[in-house]
Amino acid sequence: MDEELNDSDISLDDSVHSGENDELVNLLDVPYTSTESREEDSLEYEILHPNQLSQLMSDITKEVEQIIQIAPTYLRLLLAHFKWDKDALIEFYFEHGKAYSYAQAGIIDPMDVPEIGSKNLCEKKTEIICDICYLPTNPSQMYGLSCGHYFCLTCWQRYLKIKIMEESQIDRIYCPSSTCRIIVEDEVVFQMITDQNVRKHFYKLISSSFVLHNRALTWCPGVNCGHAVRCFGPREPYQINCTNCGECFCFSCGQPWHDPVRCEQLRTWIKKLENDSGTLGWIAANTKECPKCRATIEKNGGCNHMTCRNVDCKHEFCWMCLDRWEPHGSRWYTCNRYDDSAAKLAREAQASSRLSLDRYLFYSNRYLNHMQSLKFEARLYETVQSKMETMQAHGTSWIDVKFFKKLVEILCRCRRTLMYTYAFAYFLKKNNHSLIFESNQSDLEQSTEQLSEYLDRDLSNINLSELKQKMQDKARYCESRRHVLLDHVHEGYDKGFWEQSDIC
Repeated sequence: MDEELNDSDISLDDSVHSGENDELVNLLDVPYTSTESREEDSLEYEILHPNQLSQLMSDITKEVEQIIQIAPTYLRLLLAHFKWDKDALIEFYFEHGKAYSYAQAGIIDPMDVPEIGSKNLCEKKTEIICDICYLPTNPSQMYGLSCGHYFCLTCWQRYLKIKIMEESQIDRIYCPSSTCRIIVEDEVVFQMITDQNVRKHFYKLISSSFVLHNRALTWCPGVNCGHAVRCFGPREPYQINCTNCGECFCFSCGQPWHDPVRCEQLRTWIKKLENDSGTLGWIAANTKECPKCRATIEKNGGCNHMTCRNVDCKHEFCWMCLDRWEPHGSRWYTCNRYDDSAAKLAREAQASSRLSLDRYLFYSNRYLNHMQSLKFEARLYETVQSKMETMQAHGTSWIDVKFFKKLVEILCRCRRTLMYTYAFAYFLKKNNHSLIFESNQSDLEQSTEQLSEYLDRDLSNINLSELKQKMQDKARYCESRRHVLLDHVHEGYDKGFWEQSDIC
């Protein structure tokens, strides 16, 4: 921003002076006791490398294997069927027995599976017709499971490659016979498949299935991260900070951390944005609704005499005043019936029906505006890093420039919270607590914009000794107001004084 900021830009409420340079580097260590921080501190979790993930899966399998004592391949299939809940599997296994447990998981008893390559085929035959490609094949190249369906090696490999690479099947790769529901075991897959890319993808699918079916695990949504998160608690909306890629996300839904809006509301909000954002603005500006049937109508000519195209309606009305067309007579072009009671009622009904649309546009525009600002301000990390190096090269101390990066972190965190407050507010019914929420929201929004103005300036041409205290105070104030807002929202969740709007 080119406009100069002076002392009056900092209100008395913003001032939280420390005067110590060390605190400039530790702006994020302000001792707040918000609901958000308590939730994060109470959750124990660990970030797992893919190798650690494989080891965890192996440890669980071996632990259950010592109790049930069946082969690891079939145990993995049983655990996948029971969502990797080892206690549920063990309880079900000993309550219902081995055969019924296998039947529930759709697998056969390992004792009934012959060795790969052994066949109960007539040795006198020199060629056998494969049931997939219908080509005569040497019996030594025919393979099958205990179900008795045999196919040539080439067809087996093609079939498994399609299931793994194209369909991403892992828990339910059945025998190629169209009527057979016997599951192909892991050993069969690895003995049949020689392509290393297919084998690696199969390993990856096993890990993905392990995470997908395990309530204590989820993937980090960070780009190309590849790490998983293991939480030692219920699957609830906890804030997770990935130590590998730095992504901050929700453990429950996998979306970027979205406090204060809840997961189910966020899903509804995102779906509404994806479906409606490009059309509702145009509809609001260019259409009206039939006063009788509420069908949306676009005016495509100069005449104000409108006839609803709804076959069950055919209502005739005036585009200008929305009253019935019949009283207009031949004076349609000088419609002056604004105060007529019937026309007034029609306009009021029109305004009421558009209230939901206007409300959505109000909140979605502000949500998207903060999202765009957040994207722009995230780029400040690179700009600030470059400025810090330049300023240090010109003799500015490391402590004096290091705190700029902390300011950007606070700014982005406040901006993200503001973005999600508009999704939260869209579903909110007006009451006394909603007015308090809007006041907190307004306060945070105003202070965040002021902090953004500070950081948007040319940092290389300023006197740090004059500006750094103002920026520190503003950052502290922004962070404190963010926590006040979130604490109030969480209190509302706990005490149940948030009500959903009827207009959504």
